[in-house]
Amino acid sequence: MEIRYSNHPQDVKKYDTEELRKHFLVQNLFVPGELKLVYSHNDRFITGAAVPTTGSIKLEADAKDMGAPFFLARRELGIINIGAKGTVKVDGTAYELDNKDCLYVGLGAEEVLFESADASAPAKFYLNSTPAHKQYPTVKAAQKDANPRHLGSIETSNERTIYQYIHEKGIQSCQLVMGLTQLDPGNMWNTMPCHTHERRMEVYLYFDMPENGVVFHMMGQPTETRHLVMRNEEVAISPSWSIHSGVGTAAYTFIWGMAGENQAFDDMDGVPMTEIR
Repeated sequence: MEIRYSNHPQDVKKYDTEELRKHFLVQNLFVPGELKLVYSHNDRFITGAAVPTTGSIKLEADAKDMGAPFFLARRELGIINIGAKGTVKVDGTAYELDNKDCLYVGLGAEEVLFESADASAPAKFYLNSTPAHKQYPTVKAAQKDANPRHLGSIETSNERTIYQYIHEKGIQSCQLVMGLTQLDPGNMWNTMPCHTHERRMEVYLYFDMPENGVVFHMMGQPTETRHLVMRNEEVAISPSWSIHSGVGTAAYTFIWGMAGENQAFDDMDGVPMTEIR
């Protein structure tokens, strides 16, 4: 498991492109046959992926890194499959996940196994995990079960649907909030006008992008903006003080996960377009 430490915004504004990417961009998560994890000290958020092929993959990490006897001893987990059909087994109970299905796994689950229905077309399980203080039941939700919020317009090139899976009025959790946003064809912008939320951090996974497509992920303090050039199935870590917006060369989808002081989706501090630099 790779460890990423927190960064002060006054330091970040001095970073060049290479340094910015080193701290905030996560690449090569979806490796066939492997479990890959990145631990961020921003709200102790773990992001990762499991791509099972010929056999099952067990969710585990070094006991020294976790400080616990098993992965979910003091944590909860959100999973969204962005690949072909697969199965997640939680303490012996199997949950089949199609593309864009979500599974929440609560505190205390001792064994989590990932499997693909077809090794030649594997599932791609994207993972978000946060510390937890209470046990909530394991729950599966398909995209049709998520709470949809339609936002934006074609005139501003940001017509999109936000699908909320793990949230206050959906799948219950201690602090993890998770869902995905799907841009309509012909739209390229998300979360602009932008915002910050000092009370929570956020992690973005961009996917469903063409091979030659990119997203310019905007980050930094509103008056000290920077950007990451991102490609398909790459992740951006967004600290609480940073904006998090993107514009692509074509429509795309992204999974967002949040952790922090509350679970209120609309708890954000909007940035007037006249102030952003």
